Amino acid sequence: MSDTINIPNNLLPADGRFGCGPSKVRPEAVEALNAAASEYLGTSHRQATVLFEVGALRNNLAELFSLPDGYEVLLSNGGASLFWDAATFGLIEHRSQHLCFGEFSSKFFSAAAAAPHLGEPMKVEAAVGGHPLPVATEGIDTYALTHNETSTGVMMPIRRPAGIDEDSLVVVDATSAAGGLRVDLNETDVYYFAPQKCLASDGGLWIAAMSPKAIERIQRLAATDRWTPASLDLGIALESSRKDQTNNTPALATVFLANQQLRWVLERGGLEFAAGRSDASAEIMYGWADAHELATPFVSEVAMRSTVVATIDFAESVDAKRLAAVLRHNGILDVEPYRKLGRNQLRVAMFPAIDPEDIAALTVCIDYVLERL
Repeated sequence: MSDTINIPNNLLPADGRFGCGPSKVRPEAVEALNAAASEYLGTSHRQATVLFEVGALRNNLAELFSLPDGYEVLLSNGGASLFWDAATFGLIEHRSQHLCFGEFSSKFFSAAAAAPHLGEPMKVEAAVGGHPLPVATEGIDTYALTHNETSTGVMMPIRRPAGIDEDSLVVVDATSAAGGLRVDLNETDVYYFAPQKCLASDGGLWIAAMSPKAIERIQRLAATDRWTPASLDLGIALESSRKDQTNNTPALATVFLANQQLRWVLERGGLEFAAGRSDASAEIMYGWADAHELATPFVSEVAMRSTVVATIDFAESVDAKRLAAVLRHNGILDVEPYRKLGRNQLRVAMFPAIDPEDIAALTVCIDYVLERL
């Protein structure tokens, strides 16, 4: 059986976790959590110990993103999927436009389309492997963009669309981008994400950096008679966040681990350091694939190739599923493609916590296996 191929230990990466979420958590962060566990885990989220950690998370993110004047960091329970539903109640006023170019960018569109109190959303679509551009349209009050499409490995520049109404919001899904891709938050009104990818933490929270215009929209809609479940009420999330709290008990380990990653990044130069780490990994991964006779980057347009999630297609003569199984047998984990994309490929996370040297070792291991399949 091919999955009994044993890769020599001297070729293996130091850490074999390359999944796109949950992704690698640095061992040092786990050690710090263990050291703080007796005074932090299992304690009240309304008391000073946890309030301090939540406040630190908000402050560290403000520093990481050079938060513009008047912007605020909000957080609450759940992840990006829950935030999509919350946005249908508390951010979209009447109609939204969605750039759809993969599984996750399409899910927000579906959430808006299912909301009975909203007008029909507008879809601007591109084939997987590329991304569309927003189209200024009368009657659209919310433009939904995605910084990095995790399912396909496509990234797009974040710029406020030209010609849109000045009251419209630009809402950006940054779940696999935040903390790994450069961004100017002046170009957005809502930059939302979950921390189990570039922030090298676990799931259980959504986090969003919001402009004064977005905050005003939240407060105005919260004051109307639009019914909103409390767990999806962005007005409640806003007021709780300002107290360094969440409406319900947050995942304490998630908050702590995200802070560990943020401190590690900030001590080394901030977002530029983090993005530079991912850039280095991407140069290795795509350089290897471009030069390989059996591998090709799935995203053909170089400028659209994500520097945090690489999708690599293989020739028909290669069974990528078997390749991934062999790698998993050797402790190289979660490089399978996104299941619904259905391509003969591997998908590799290149988040800042992942050492570029491990990406280089991964390419060596893939070559070793390919020679023996």
